[in-house]
Amino acid sequence: MTNLKIHGDAPLGLEALEGVEGGLAELRGDCARMVPHWEAPARITARPVSPALIHGVTVPPASARLLDGMSDYGN
Repeated sequence: MTNLKIHGDAPLGLEALEGVEGGLAELRGDCARMVPHWEAPARITARPVSPALIHGVTVPPASARLLDGMSDYGN
């Protein structure tokens, strides 16, 4: 796969890839070959925390007012 060096602030769209050797099919093949190297972490389950252990949390008054002004979920 070709290493693109982009200069400037032009958006990188599909038209920018037209001159790249290989194209989308080669990119998909490269990704498929890399799949075995990408391991997903084991599922982590969060355990409940006792309310007695939660301390030191402060909410700024502006944030509390913002949340208070929002409608409840499903309204």
